[in-house]
Amino acid sequence: MISTISTILIDDEQLAREELAYLLKDFADIELVATGSHGLEALKLIEDIEPDLVFLDVQMPGLDGMSVIQKLREQNIPLPHFVLATAYDQYALEAFRLEALDYVLKPVEKERLAVTIERARRVIAEKNKPSAESVPSAARPVFQRSKLLVKSSNRNFIVDAHDVIYATIDDGLITVVATNIEGESNYRTIEELQSNLDPDLFWRVHRSFLVNINRIKEVIPWFKSSFQLRMDDKKHTEIPVSRVQTKRLRALLKL
Repeated sequence: MISTISTILIDDEQLAREELAYLLKDFADIELVATGSHGLEALKLIEDIEPDLVFLDVQMPGLDGMSVIQKLREQNIPLPHFVLATAYDQYALEAFRLEALDYVLKPVEKERLAVTIERARRVIAEKNKPSAESVPSAARPVFQRSKLLVKSSNRNFIVDAHDVIYATIDDGLITVVATNIEGESNYRTIEELQSNLDPDLFWRVHRSFLVNINRIKEVIPWFKSSFQLRMDDKKHTEIPVSRVQTKRLRALLKL
């Protein structure tokens, strides 16, 4: 079992949010990290926090719950597990079409909520089981580049991979920050860059950041039991650690 399940609650009715938040307090492994009142707020919270579980109201003005899930998929944002909540059971079929973890009717009863939480525990625990990615790198022969091409000031520089401090992607453009240079990479995605580097040295701590673990200068406690990493570059850049990778960080450093 995982120690905690990071959870977000989205509902446009304040009373409904408060009632569900109150019920969730009885489940020790549920960590309610944020609440929101509309669909656009849900999109931002899910992208920023990367929770394990989201209780999402189906009917909200503007962007409803179903549309939130669809937009997340369109933007290729990793999906949490969703529990859809509504006062009407007519949305059940649509909920399961969208592969929601569960569907609850409002007002939510504690006994029904317990069933949902137990289902979430099982599914998330199964998801977090060691996979092929956990096999030591020695058992996974992979081509690893020792040099990278970095474009800066209309010039192409060759950088030793060990000198790379971190890489980040913004609007499809990857920036590499190394010891003595900062510039653009010719890789198209962070995944592609990561796959060509030493997996024991480079860690994808967030959807948008790949860091050299030997160039982490400081671990900083941050929002809702998560952390930021202060890197060893000239700007001492602070990089967020995603909710999923926070668990790995705690295990790695015994936080």
